[in-house]
Amino acid sequence: MPLLHICAYPGCQAAIPVEEKFCAKHKEKGKSLAAEREARRKRFKGTAAQRGYGSKWQRLRAQFLKSHPLCEECKRQGRLTKATDVDHIIPHHGDPKLMWDQSNWQALCHECHSRKTAKENGGFGNSVL
Repeated sequence: MPLLHICAYPGCQAAIPVEEKFCAKHKEKGKSLAAEREARRKRFKGTAAQRGYGSKWQRLRAQFLKSHPLCEECKRQGRLTKATDVDHIIPHHGDPKLMWDQSNWQALCHECHSRKTAKENGGFGNSVL
């Protein structure tokens, strides 16, 4: 028997296989919902390049992850997890000095990075500045 979880469409309680995101009823609506969310995020926050994460960042990020392959937070908790994200220990909020200061960077797995970011900005992208 396959592992099941609940459809990601708001309010739907249909049980579906874990490799699926939406049930058959909401598959098309779910795609447009995801596209809508991405468009709203870009409208309010800008693209990655507009926020300073262009080709220079991508190059330096790749180099940093190559030399720091494990998640720092997971290591502190006794786990070995591959790092996927480069986190700014002190959020830069557009300050170029903090943005490019590699002593302000740490390698984190996506889960730890998402948890830290949510804690810093009030969760779910709600700024507390």
